[in-house]
Amino acid sequence: MQLAVAAEDRQATEGDAGIVIRAPRDRDGPRVWQLVADTASLDGNSVYCNLLQCSHFAGTCAIAERDGEIMGWLSGYIPPSDPDTYFVWQVCTAAGARGRGLGKRLIAEVLARDVCKGVTRIQSTITDDNVPSWGLFRSIAAAQDAAMSRKPHFTRDDHFDGRHDTEFLVTIGPIRREAG
Repeated sequence: MQLAVAAEDRQATEGDAGIVIRAPRDRDGPRVWQLVADTASLDGNSVYCNLLQCSHFAGTCAIAERDGEIMGWLSGYIPPSDPDTYFVWQVCTAAGARGRGLGKRLIAEVLARDVCKGVTRIQSTITDDNVPSWGLFRSIAAAQDAAMSRKPHFTRDDHFDGRHDTEFLVTIGPIRREAG
């Protein structure tokens, strides 16, 4: 997987027929909220949270769009205490765009931005039963020929008071930085 992309907003390849990936704008917040709400495997956020992601964190988030419709969403950030890490908060695709590598492409597009030039690792938290996310992160690790580790991070009993499954911290790295 090449992590350098020539332009932040560019037309997708043939298999994605007109999908453009771009940084989000604040007015995208409600549509992002709806896409997340429509994705059963994701925990919902408030619209306000998505508004902040689409404005304050726009540099490390991305939207995949076709003809004005949001087909994919990636939220992530670089933790202030860990500037070599890109933490993926949520990645999702609309039902009609699943299984085409769009999540992987969203991550690659953000990692190609200047804001991520110092990133050498990708992290996320994933519950055991989230098969699509495990597949995505295994695919990224394989494409990068990078190690992938997992360990309990936020546990069911210690952090969620028994109300949510344990979230495992997934770390991929070091990742390669290639010219596009």
